[in-house]
Amino acid sequence: MWWMMNEGGGQYCSKKSDDICGDICGQESSRLSMSRIRCILRGIDLKTYIFMFVLIPTCIFGIYVHGQKISYFLRPLWETPPKPFHDIPHYYHEDVSMEKLCKLHGWGVREFPRRVYDAVLFSNEVDILTLRWQELYPYVTQFVLLESNSTFTGIPKPMVFASNRDKFKFVEPRLTYGTIGGRFKKGENPFVEEALQRVALDQLLKIARISDDDLLIMSDVDEIPSRHTINLLRWCDDIPQVLHLRLKNYLYSFEFLVDNNSWRASVHRYQTGKTRYAHYRQSDEILADAGWHCSFCFRRISEFIFKMKAYSHNDRVRFSRFLNPKRIQRKICKGADLFDMLPEEYTFKEIIGKMGSIPHSYSAVHLPSFLLENADKYKFLLPGNCVRERG
Repeated sequence: MWWMMNEGGGQYCSKKSDDICGDICGQESSRLSMSRIRCILRGIDLKTYIFMFVLIPTCIFGIYVHGQKISYFLRPLWETPPKPFHDIPHYYHEDVSMEKLCKLHGWGVREFPRRVYDAVLFSNEVDILTLRWQELYPYVTQFVLLESNSTFTGIPKPMVFASNRDKFKFVEPRLTYGTIGGRFKKGENPFVEEALQRVALDQLLKIARISDDDLLIMSDVDEIPSRHTINLLRWCDDIPQVLHLRLKNYLYSFEFLVDNNSWRASVHRYQTGKTRYAHYRQSDEILADAGWHCSFCFRRISEFIFKMKAYSHNDRVRFSRFLNPKRIQRKICKGADLFDMLPEEYTFKEIIGKMGSIPHSYSAVHLPSFLLENADKYKFLLPGNCVRERG
């Protein structure tokens, strides 16, 4: 007998038939559990079903797609703003003497100007480098450029400057050019490779024979000090040892003015053994209205794609569709963010104020003179010319 009746008429499993009865008892337990689940589900109303099977998955998907935006929007809750700079008013007019201009800034005037070194890491920004060097050419003693066969993210790259060197013959007598081999460590923090290249640039400056109290411009290629700013600093005495430059901040071209708050560019009075090439805050002093920062200001769509994959913030390319050429072109003409990011600000007021596309500007006043003199060649940088070459 596989089962027996107990006194109450119920079934129980005999010791002889433990295995078979175990299956039977397990099935009954399973049926009981399912019954309980059905009872629970019957007690749930329609709103709860919608919440469980529609709203929760939608929220999870929304966080996956827009998590970065949520993080940036909530930034004021978890990050305090940096200490404000001490802004130095900037005085300039072409008809005012240098002695007077230095005095207006509270500085003396020198008997002879300092030497000026302009040092940059170069990736692929041929057009912007031309604009930069043409702007600074009258006052720079030595142009120093370091190029690598690797991006900061460990991707092999061609030696773009070397293959375009003939376009820069105008600086050749004053050029110190160096190269550095990449380590090609994919997956490593890109800022490690960037830091190593900046250390190599320190060595290249020594080869260029920089000396104490020479002026050294530290900035990315697309952070361009104005010509008259550098002339002021080379002639004036008693300027700060390290002075940041507040630049007008543009995106894609001089049609889209983001703000006037680009601050990473700096000018240093060189000190042997102390001055180190860097791209972070190194002083509290900043000179107002000192030039232009034109970020992602490329002629060709392919150059946009290259930089998006190559620069230190390549983690912002969260989806492959971000690299679609048609999408990139639409974003450029709208003045919208390539990475669908919110503004990197520290207050809700500033974040909300900068949300959305950048307003179009139709002013081409006070731009680099070389740009306007060669407007046909560089029209992609001027207002009303957002369409890029597809090559």
